Amino acid sequence: MMSGNVNLLEMVQIQPAFSPASLTTARTGDVVSMKNYRRCLVLFVKGIGTAGQDPTITLAQGTDVAFGTTKALTFTTVYEKADLTQISDVGQWTKITQAAAATYTDTTAAEKELVWAIDVKAEDLDTANDYDCIRASIGDVGTASQLGTVLYLLYDPVQMTKPESMPSAIAD
Repeated sequence: MMSGNVNLLEMVQIQPAFSPASLTTARTGDVVSMKNYRRCLVLFVKGIGTAGQDPTITLAQGTDVAFGTTKALTFTTVYEKADLTQISDVGQWTKITQAAAATYTDTTAAEKELVWAIDVKAEDLDTANDYDCIRASIGDVGTASQLGTVLYLLYDPVQMTKPESMPSAIAD
């Protein structure tokens, strides 16, 4: 149980993959290192777009933040909050299970405000071959403007500390 004196930022490192931007261009997120964290929640947040221009999220893993050696990072579970008009009306997550894949899309996602959450454990990476970094990317959705962003919430640190002393997730 968490002590009443613990600050959430003593347990979580938050790193944007990319700032909110139009998804009419593919967005490749920054790379984060999980060396000092046991888990990372990848959050994709987007506004309403045009039907048929559905986003696809892709996860990859690498051996360092330079991302010179990479391969697919497969996952089976995505949690979603989505609404056709106002996401603030959605209180509960919907669990979506797919066959193991490095990508996820929903053919009705474009016309919704939504949040997708993918929880990655450090042990999900190919640690036997020194993979300890991840990157999320969003594919080009088409021509209609649709704003979105991806955030990494790295948590369960190897060692809890003050927020200003938390290990960086953008350096090896």
